[in-house]
Amino acid sequence: MKTRLLSLVTALLLSQASLPVLAQEYGGTLHLKWGTLDTTDFHRHTGTISLPHPFAETLTSIAFDGSPKGLLAESWTVSDDALTYTFDLRDGVKFHNGRAMTADDVLKNFERIRDTVEAGWLTTAMAQVESFSAPDDDTFVVQLKAPFGPLLNLIAEAWILAPESPGWDSSITQPIGTGPFTFDSWTPQLTLNGSKFEDYWMEGKPYLDAIQFDVREVADATLALRAGDYDIAGIPLAKVETIEGEGFEIAFQGGTSWDFISFNNRSPRPPFDNVKVREAVMWAVDRAEFNTIMNGSYGTPGNQPVGEGNFFYDAELAANDPHNVADLEKAKQMLAEEGVNPADHTLYMVSTVGSRSGPLMSQVLRSLGFGVDVREYDDLGYQRALSEYDWDIFPGGSGARNDIFLRYVRLMSDGPNPGLWGGVQDPELDALIEGAISTADLDESRALYLQAWQRVMDNYYTFSISQKPSVYAISPKVHDMTIGFNTSAHRVDGGLAFAWMDQE
Repeated sequence: MKTRLLSLVTALLLSQASLPVLAQEYGGTLHLKWGTLDTTDFHRHTGTISLPHPFAETLTSIAFDGSPKGLLAESWTVSDDALTYTFDLRDGVKFHNGRAMTADDVLKNFERIRDTVEAGWLTTAMAQVESFSAPDDDTFVVQLKAPFGPLLNLIAEAWILAPESPGWDSSITQPIGTGPFTFDSWTPQLTLNGSKFEDYWMEGKPYLDAIQFDVREVADATLALRAGDYDIAGIPLAKVETIEGEGFEIAFQGGTSWDFISFNNRSPRPPFDNVKVREAVMWAVDRAEFNTIMNGSYGTPGNQPVGEGNFFYDAELAANDPHNVADLEKAKQMLAEEGVNPADHTLYMVSTVGSRSGPLMSQVLRSLGFGVDVREYDDLGYQRALSEYDWDIFPGGSGARNDIFLRYVRLMSDGPNPGLWGGVQDPELDALIEGAISTADLDESRALYLQAWQRVMDNYYTFSISQKPSVYAISPKVHDMTIGFNTSAHRVDGGLAFAWMDQE
């Protein structure tokens, strides 16, 4: 996959070098099929980070290589003991109601996240905080109890909203942010609309008059893309070559998405309350075959939550995984040894609309003799179903995340939205992850994360399948729209504030 991506990037750079420089044009409404939104209270999101950033910004944003860059923070310093983070805020930033943003606003947002959001994405981060302070209008200080390595990456999901946003004291209904577009209207499972913010702090930006996201669940957006209903859309990897051949620009995220299979660990039912049965089923899963069918040549089969080339990846752990070669007969033998007659069990599988792994996993289970009750849900529906823990198995996926910690935090007993990984409750696992985030030594952190992952593997809480890039198709009438490390549609070095369209 790396060679193919490099060749695509090289070809793109060479083609751009020969193109004339175009003058940006103002105006137009950009139509996107980009992601979904689960709440207007961005502090309480359950993992949907695609859409808030054009409307509400954060102190940091994540660059294409996964590193943090200043967004609302122009710069920052970290004390030698890694306990004090001092952020210098940008001048001239205004909320959409016209009021200037100050450090006191930032402080109130961080306090709201700390004090009112339970089991959120930043809950663990906030537990590390000794205090927040705003010594002047342009300076925000975070004092930690102990070193916390992921902080700068994690606060790229701590959106800064005006404290006068309606619903601030309960659940925000109309977010007032600082982004390049105002939050105009949201119809769940239909559309999200925004208009150009004339007083945006990036000089001369945005170029677009408006943006409109289609937030419906659409398994394959390519037909609507061809018809002109979308100007930008996420597309299946299987459609890349076809769509590129029709003149659309193809852009890959810098990070990778993760495919996996999870068991219900919070309330396991027979036969999956037996770790040996979970192991037996995984012997029947052919990672390479799953990856080829789901991701074609763009994915890479793997047994870890990150892919090759990531600092936290372990090549030896990958090479020595016995599940690198599937063995259906071994799976059947193990089930027999555990006294399990698959015909006696109908398994409830949660799946998502358009899932490519769901039918494959269903086929594996049926080949072992199990009955399978597959129930498909949209994005919000499957998360609700998983959180009720009235299911047996879930073949799922998770997009690129700002920090390795966000791969592990949902495996913790008090982690956010833990249903995707079956609601693991394992104090020893919690301790390993907490150790990984509490050291300033990167090598030590890596070693602890790997110990944590070995425990996940040994207990078959979840089973890793593959890593793959997410890909977007961009209409030839859209210019300067770059894709970042994750699904965020806006960042300091690219995204919707920089995009412009040919005017008819």
